[in-house]
Amino acid sequence: MTSLLTYTFKNLPNTSKWAVQFFVRPLSCSSQLRAAPAAQTKSKKTLAKPNIRNVVVVDGVRIPFLQSGTSYKDLMPHDLARAALSGLLTRTNVPKDVVDYIIFGTVIQEVKTSNVARELFTWSHPYLSEAHSGLRQYCTGSFISLTSCVLAALGAGFSDKTPAHTVTMACISANQAMTTGIGLIASGQYDVVVAGGVELMSDVPIRHSRKMRKMMLELNKAKTLGQRLSLISKFRLNFLSPELPAVAEFSTSETMGHSADRLAAAFAVSRLDQDEYALRSHSLAKKAQDEGLLSDVVPFKVPGRETVTKDNGIRPSSLEQMAKLKPAFIKPYGTVTAANSSFLTDGASAMLIMAEEKALALGYKPKAYLRDFVYVSQDPKDQLLLGPTYATPKVLEKAGLTMNDIDAFEFHEAFSGQILANFKAMDSDWFAQNYMGRKTKVGSPPLEKFNNWGGSLSLGHPFGATGCRLVMAAANRLRKDGGQYGLVAACAAGGQGHAMIVEAYPK
Repeated sequence: MTSLLTYTFKNLPNTSKWAVQFFVRPLSCSSQLRAAPAAQTKSKKTLAKPNIRNVVVVDGVRIPFLQSGTSYKDLMPHDLARAALSGLLTRTNVPKDVVDYIIFGTVIQEVKTSNVARELFTWSHPYLSEAHSGLRQYCTGSFISLTSCVLAALGAGFSDKTPAHTVTMACISANQAMTTGIGLIASGQYDVVVAGGVELMSDVPIRHSRKMRKMMLELNKAKTLGQRLSLISKFRLNFLSPELPAVAEFSTSETMGHSADRLAAAFAVSRLDQDEYALRSHSLAKKAQDEGLLSDVVPFKVPGRETVTKDNGIRPSSLEQMAKLKPAFIKPYGTVTAANSSFLTDGASAMLIMAEEKALALGYKPKAYLRDFVYVSQDPKDQLLLGPTYATPKVLEKAGLTMNDIDAFEFHEAFSGQILANFKAMDSDWFAQNYMGRKTKVGSPPLEKFNNWGGSLSLGHPFGATGCRLVMAAANRLRKDGGQYGLVAACAAGGQGHAMIVEAYPK
């Protein structure tokens, strides 16, 4: 296997010097898959800071994350987002007029609802209501579009006086929604913010070609029949070629899977290591699902279909079955396959975030404090997926903590190879000194504290929604196990990354 990886790595395009240097210093991967000894529990203090408001998460929910092309395939992104928000309203009973602001993350935007956060409200037209028997009659009227009527009928029920905006930051879009909300509350601008995210990969927007779009726009401006005929005469069949959205880096034109394959090779992460880690993720997720630990999942009655109650991508297999799959990106010698990669996912999540004093005044018992956070960015070519490695030591230093202080780690699993490469980078003094400007390594997370209820490989990864899932998993794990600090981290397209400290709310 080592010789195979060496051959693969040497034949990959644009091999970087840092990767070559690291490749000749491989770290044992098998040690990463063995549980490390538990760290000594220290007497921990709260991370509250003087003169800064404490920000808490009251609760958070998500609709089941489903493989694209399954039960959500006929819906729209705002349908999923609205279901998550409705679930949050039901779970928390928060008065609708108490919410000051709503922020949602998404990546591949539906052009009709580009500000999906705002399209979640019940429209307040006096002639329309969900119970109105003449709904279809009004929908056919010239003054109301069918889309508006659907939004009115299926709206989550927030006040139309509540402002909302949508953010996008690739796989950390929901993280950005949350931290924007934290900033608004900590600064005293607002007391109550709903943050969340949504992604619908079952129906991504496909555009006409640029030539076709240009002709259509010019036809729309043409004033005479002669001008229109002149434009139509320039039409060619190749104008009909569609433009498909690509899950690829704009700056490098490289798919994320290709980057994951190169990263795994650079850090000497074997195919077996990746498959073992993926099997771990699915096995833990199945155990958590069976034991009812995934309490953030709320049921969703899909219009015209069944009620969905659980994630459908959790599928523990066997190493023998996984080994039969062919490489998905670099062929024939790559190590990233469909089995050790996160799958295209539809889903949405939402969280109720408040100033602590406001939450207590409303009678809530918060789940956790949302503490320090950082964003990082590095080379999108060779270090695209190393966001957790760069963000983790920064957020720990900001909070005055060490890895031993963390009781629950929740990292986004884009690929098994990505997770294991981050483990190796975090556990390398050489990498810390040569590429992070640090004297010593931060250390890799012990597996007995890491993604104990599964991760994106098994639960799924709706690009815009995963951040909220990570935070709620950390908060719920701390609450169940009696820990105090959780660390959430994720990588994202563009070579970016995020990390946040979650502190359990005292019982």
